[in-house]
Amino acid sequence: MSTEKPNPLPIVTAPSGWLRWFPGLLMLKNYQLAWLPKDIIAGLVLTTMLVPVGIAYAEASGVPGIYGLYATIVPLLAYALFGPSRILVLGPDSSLAALILAVVLPLSGGDPLRAVTLASMMAVVAGLVCILAGLLRLGFITELLSKPIRYGYMNGIALTVLISQLPKLFGISIDSQGPGRDLWQLGEALLAGQSNLYSLAVGGACLALILLLKRFKQLPTILIAVVLATLAVGLFDLASQGVKILGELPQGLPAFALPWLSGVDLAAVVLGGVAVALVSFADTSVLSRTYAARTGSHVDPNQEMVGLGAANLIGGFFQGFPISSSSSRAPVAEAAGSQTQLTGVVGALAVAALLMVAPNLLQNLPTSALAAVVIAAAIGLFEFADLKRIYKVQQWEFWLSMACFAGVAVFGAIPGICIAVVLAVIEFLWDGWRPYYTVLGRVAGVRGFHDIARHPEARLVPGLVLFRWDAPLFFANAELFQQAVLKVLAESPQPVHRLVVAAEPVTSIDVTSADMLSELGQTLAAAGIDFHFAEVKGPVKDKLRRFGLLKPGEEQRIQPTVGAAVDTYLADYQVDWKR
Repeated sequence: MSTEKPNPLPIVTAPSGWLRWFPGLLMLKNYQLAWLPKDIIAGLVLTTMLVPVGIAYAEASGVPGIYGLYATIVPLLAYALFGPSRILVLGPDSSLAALILAVVLPLSGGDPLRAVTLASMMAVVAGLVCILAGLLRLGFITELLSKPIRYGYMNGIALTVLISQLPKLFGISIDSQGPGRDLWQLGEALLAGQSNLYSLAVGGACLALILLLKRFKQLPTILIAVVLATLAVGLFDLASQGVKILGELPQGLPAFALPWLSGVDLAAVVLGGVAVALVSFADTSVLSRTYAARTGSHVDPNQEMVGLGAANLIGGFFQGFPISSSSSRAPVAEAAGSQTQLTGVVGALAVAALLMVAPNLLQNLPTSALAAVVIAAAIGLFEFADLKRIYKVQQWEFWLSMACFAGVAVFGAIPGICIAVVLAVIEFLWDGWRPYYTVLGRVAGVRGFHDIARHPEARLVPGLVLFRWDAPLFFANAELFQQAVLKVLAESPQPVHRLVVAAEPVTSIDVTSADMLSELGQTLAAAGIDFHFAEVKGPVKDKLRRFGLLKPGEEQRIQPTVGAAVDTYLADYQVDWKR
């Protein structure tokens, strides 16, 4: 009898044809009636979190709270059609708040409607970038950001978001000018006695309650805290004591609006949209893969980009702002029994019904409570434990993470992501630019040939240098390769007759390195040293021929293994050397 547990959902392989662009339709085609009650219940449970979180993240992004609900309704419906993941929940997210605020705040001039239009423009840019990347099958690009760099970036974003919400928690109004200056202004305001103790009490209690109840995954923690804060404001008339509240929400659904403003810094909007696309897809791809593994389903990362892009693009034309997947709302949906994307549809319709039927239900919601919701989310973004492990195992990557963190914290979210990308490229190039290389020798009792730096007792073959280069050969390291070869030849204890490059780690060569190899070959020939290779990969061997480095009749210069290269040398030079 089989002991394997059945998958809660059938395994879905990547579809072919036009239907693959509409995973939601494919889901409906295979939908089981038994899933419907679970999806409806999960959608209603999810709504209890969508409303307060959507409003809170809208305020944190520099736009009125109502637009957080608009940015919830439309993207959820769009993702249900274009998104491949059955569990993911999309909407306003704390990781994007600082990015949006960095663009909206300086360009809006304090005009809420202008801020909404700017945020919608960013959503359209982010959507187009994601869709284009998905169509071009560039779903791998977010993998270029290493884990330490992602940690540094997200820690910087978390600090930026947290600092931006502290004035609201204290009931203080400041002109945001970046994390450092915001802290300075906040300190001056506190020393001047400008804080509102009632606002701080409500927001502080709300934050404490969220953090205390966070361990209880089944509880709608945020909803409980927000409802209690709203009731407290209404019962004790705290609005008359200076506690800022959300106020009346306009009745009705988001309307189609072309997001365009003339005379704004389009470069800042486009850069912000690209940054949003990169961050949101990085978060979404991780969550998508996680839930795909849990459900035994297939998720195409390129289609995930298209789904995320469609949600942002369509949302941007309906007064929305950039959105991403949520690491807090998706688990709520899963725990409530969500089976398919229909959960998001139910959640979107429930939020829409709230706007149509009872828009004033949240008018007494204090802004300090919304700040507490965002601060709690920002605290959850911080990563310390794994950074501690990274510091122990590889300190330079830890300091790389710290540099990225400092870039975001000091210069802001948009410059910070540029710094993160530059650091990622430098990190990527460094390993190939200054790779490890060594000479190989024979170790008694161990098969093969090994690094003499790690095995000083290794025996060298008289007159033969076995040189291993642990990287592709390209323009940045070509000169170092040549210098390294000449160095090991000069340090050889005996006259050298042949150099064999153990090329198994060499996955590619370019024109610059090919020209270097040609020049090196001439230098070695003038010194009476043969230039051979071993373990060359097929594609690299093809390039050697194409670049003219392996002429007809010179196939003997390449041996399939290092051992074969040694045997050939021993036979060619009649060297009596025992393995």
